[in-house]
Amino acid sequence: MRLQYTDSMSAFRAILASAALAGLATAQTPVSFPTQDAGIVYADLYGRGARGVVLAHGGRCAVPVCGFTKASWAPQARALSEAGFRVLAIDLRVYSPPRDGTELKLDDGGLRFDVLAAVRYLRKTGARTVSVVGASMGGDAATDALEEAKPGEIDRLIVLAAGAYGHPEKWKARKLFIVARDDANEEGLRLPKIRAQYDKAPDPKELIVLEGSAHAQYLFNTDQGERLMREILRFLSAP
Repeated sequence: MRLQYTDSMSAFRAILASAALAGLATAQTPVSFPTQDAGIVYADLYGRGARGVVLAHGGRCAVPVCGFTKASWAPQARALSEAGFRVLAIDLRVYSPPRDGTELKLDDGGLRFDVLAAVRYLRKTGARTVSVVGASMGGDAATDALEEAKPGEIDRLIVLAAGAYGHPEKWKARKLFIVARDDANEEGLRLPKIRAQYDKAPDPKELIVLEGSAHAQYLFNTDQGERLMREILRFLSAP
C-alpha cells in the first residue's frame, strides 16, 4: 500500500518520448462486440500483445467540445500500445455516437456491462491479462464491473477521480486511485470521499494525489499530464 507522490522514473520518460514519435503512426482499428444485456460496444483497438488494457472515458458536459468518447483516449492509447499493451478504448453506451440518428439514453447502471464486454473481448482475442483504466464516470463503471467480474478476470484497475461509490470491499484486484487535490464538484472536494473508499478497499492498492484541480482526463492537459501517464505505465508494467 502506498499513499504518497512517486519520484520521476527515467525509464518511463524514455517510453513516453518514444511513444510520442512512433505512436503518431500507430493506427487504431474500429471494432464492435455485444454486451451481456444485448447492447453493442463500439471501440478502437490499438497495438498487439498479451497484456490488454480497457480505457473507459468520462462523461460529457454541456458544451460538446468538452465531451469524452473513445477518441479522447487516442494519445494515451498510442503511448500504451507503444509500451507493449493491446489497448481497447470504448464508447460507453450513454454517450455513444448515434448509429441511427438517435443518441442512446440508457440507465448508467448498464455501463458496467460495456466494461465487462470489453474485458472479455480482449481475453477472447488473445490477451492473457486485462486491466481497466476508467476516468470519472468510466471509473465508476469500472469499479462496478470489478464487483461483478469473475475472479481474476480484471487484473488491475486504475481510476481517475473516481471510486467514491460502490462497495470497495469487493474490489479484489490491484488498484490505483489517482485524483487532483483540489478537484471538486457541486458536492465539494472529491478527494475525501475517494480516500474513504480507498481506506475500505483491500490490498494491494495505491492512492496518488496530484496537485491542481483538473478533473480526470483533463489532467493529461496540465503540467501533471506527463507524471500521470508515467504513473499509469509504471503501475500497469509492474510484475
